[in-house]
Amino acid sequence: MFIELIGTIFAGIACAGIAMLVNIALGRRLPKWLMPVAAGAGMIGMTISNEYTWFDRTAENLPEGVVIATKVDEQSWLRPWTQVWPYTKRFAAVDTAATRTNTNLPDQRLTDLYFFGRWSPISQAPVLFDCASARSALLIDGANFAADGTVEDADWQALKSDDPLLKLVCAA
Repeated sequence: MFIELIGTIFAGIACAGIAMLVNIALGRRLPKWLMPVAAGAGMIGMTISNEYTWFDRTAENLPEGVVIATKVDEQSWLRPWTQVWPYTKRFAAVDTAATRTNTNLPDQRLTDLYFFGRWSPISQAPVLFDCASARSALLIDGANFAADGTVEDADWQALKSDDPLLKLVCAA
């Protein structure tokens, strides 16, 4: 975040400098308000660019085996251009390399989900998926496993059969 702030400030300085050089080249015929407007436009442009490239930059740096399952695109009336070109504000990824199964319960998968947000720290949560029954249980508070591998106190949530998380985890 700090690096983006520094980049935005330098973009403003660069655009103001370009406006100043153009003004000098034209014999100082341009209005005096052009440099601050150019600086503001450069800073806004840099901010918009960072918003739209965040998802791609973050997705490129995911470790091997971590697959993006869902993403949430943002539209806001405060940013009218997002009505035409929404940007990705957050997404969820599954660590398919660390997905575990139990031989006693072959239809269940235990995996880690990672939640990424534009201005949020990365969150990780272990989730148990029941592929046969299309349901999942979040195991943040821990879980008590019985001797046969079943979870005794899981709070199961029903999922649609075409849920992208369920499809991704159960395909592994």
